[in-house]
Amino acid sequence: MASRSALSAARERPAFRCGECGWTTGKWVGRCGECQAWGTVLDVSAPPVRTTAAGPVSAPARPIADVDVQAARARPTGVDELDRVLGGGLVPGGVVLLAGEPGVGKSTLLLDVAARSADQGRVLYVTGEESAAQVRLRADRIGALRDDLYLAAETDLAAVLGHIDDVKPDLLVLDSVQSFASAEIDGSPGNVSQVREVAAALIKVAKDRGIATVLVGHVTKEGSIAGPRLLEHVVDVVLHFEGDRHSRLRMVRGIKNRFGPSDEVGCFDLADDGITGLADPSGLFLSQRTEAVPGTCVTVTVEGKRPLVAEVQALLAPSTLATPRRTTSGLDSGRVAMVLAVLQRRFKVNVGTADVYAASVGGVRLTEPATDLAVALALAGGAQESALATGLVAIGEVGLAGEIRRVTGLQRRLAEAARLGFTHALVPPDPGKVPPGIEAVEVSDLGRALRVAFPGADVIPFANRRR
Repeated sequence: MASRSALSAARERPAFRCGECGWTTGKWVGRCGECQAWGTVLDVSAPPVRTTAAGPVSAPARPIADVDVQAARARPTGVDELDRVLGGGLVPGGVVLLAGEPGVGKSTLLLDVAARSADQGRVLYVTGEESAAQVRLRADRIGALRDDLYLAAETDLAAVLGHIDDVKPDLLVLDSVQSFASAEIDGSPGNVSQVREVAAALIKVAKDRGIATVLVGHVTKEGSIAGPRLLEHVVDVVLHFEGDRHSRLRMVRGIKNRFGPSDEVGCFDLADDGITGLADPSGLFLSQRTEAVPGTCVTVTVEGKRPLVAEVQALLAPSTLATPRRTTSGLDSGRVAMVLAVLQRRFKVNVGTADVYAASVGGVRLTEPATDLAVALALAGGAQESALATGLVAIGEVGLAGEIRRVTGLQRRLAEAARLGFTHALVPPDPGKVPPGIEAVEVSDLGRALRVAFPGADVIPFANRRR
C-alpha cells in the first residue's frame, strides 16, 4: 500500500516549470499556461524534499540600531544624471541591471561611468560580446583611459570570478549577463539556467565582498528584459536605457530601486565623442522657430519627478485612400485615435477623410493622459489651419464625453512652463495655487478649450446640434 501511495505522489508531482513565471505542470507543453511565453517550460523533476538542518551563521544577529549604515551609503559615479536615477550613486554590494535595445548606448555609458569611478578606486570591466581591442577603441574615442580601469574579455563564469580575485575591484561591470556561461550548467549562454546561475554567482560575490556591480541585460522585441523574471527580482536596481536610434536623446528610467526612488529619469545626449548628461533637456523638445505654425501645441509632461516641456505637431492632408492613414511618432497611437474620435463625434472638427500625422518633437515619448489636450489642440489647429498664440501651453486629460480631467503635479508643470518663458496655460478646473509668471485659464471641456485657443472658430458641442 505504501509503495502505491509513493508511486501516486510521484505521478502527481509537477515535473515541468516555466522559467519566466514559475507555473508548473505535470507534462511538457510548448507554451506556458500562465504567462503565455513560448519555449520556457523545462523539466525540473525535483528530488524528494529534504529537511535542512540548522548550520553555522555568517554573522550573529544584533539589534538593528547597532547596524552600521555607512556600508550602504551611495557613492557618486561622476555622472550626475545617472546618480539622479540611482538615488545618489552606486552602493557597495548593490547589484544594478541595466537593460536596453542593441546600439542604444549602454556600453558607451557604462564605460564612461567606469572611467570616472576609476578615479576613486579600482574598476573591472568584463566584456563578453566584444574583444578587448574594440572596447579600447571606444575608450580612446570617449576619453575613458584610466590606470585603475582594468579590462577583460571573457565568457566563462569561472574566469570572471578569477579576474575578480586578482583585481579586487570596487566596481564590477559585466557586458552582458546573457553572454556568460558556467561549465557546471548545461545549455548555451543566455538560456534560463545559465542566466540564473551566472546572476546568482555574481550577486553572491558582490554581497560578500561589497563590490558595486552593474549587469548589462538584453531586451526582447516587445521591449521587456530578456531572461527569467527572477533576474529582476534578485538584483537591487533595474534600469531601462531608452532612445530612438535616429535621435541623440537617451533616457535612463528607474524601474526598481531598493536604495532610492524608483520613478526617476535621467536624460543624456549621445554623440560621436561620448555621452553627456542633460541637466535641463526641456529645450530639446521644442521647435526652434519665431512664429506660430498651425497644427502645433506645447505641453508639459512628467518623466519620473521631472517636468519636461515638449511640443506636439499634427499635419492633416487630403487622403487619396479609401481608409485614411493614421500615423504617429512618439505618441500613444491609441490615445491619439481616442482624441480624434472625440473631436469628430462631440465637436465640429472634421478629420474623417484626411490623412493624419501626429508626432512629438525631439524624440521624447508622450504617453501620459496629461498630454491629451495638447494633442487635441494640435489636431484641431491642423484641421482648421489655425495657429495657437505663442506662449501658450495646454495640460489636461480628455475624457470620452469631451470633459477635461485633472492631472497630477500640475503646479510643477506650470512652474517649468513659466521658467521657460510661457505666459498662459490651458488647464483643468481648480488648478490650485498657480506659480507666478504664468496665467492659468481653466477649461472644463474640450469645446471650451477650442473656443479659447481658437477665438472665432465654429466649435459647437455635439449635444447642442440639431439632428
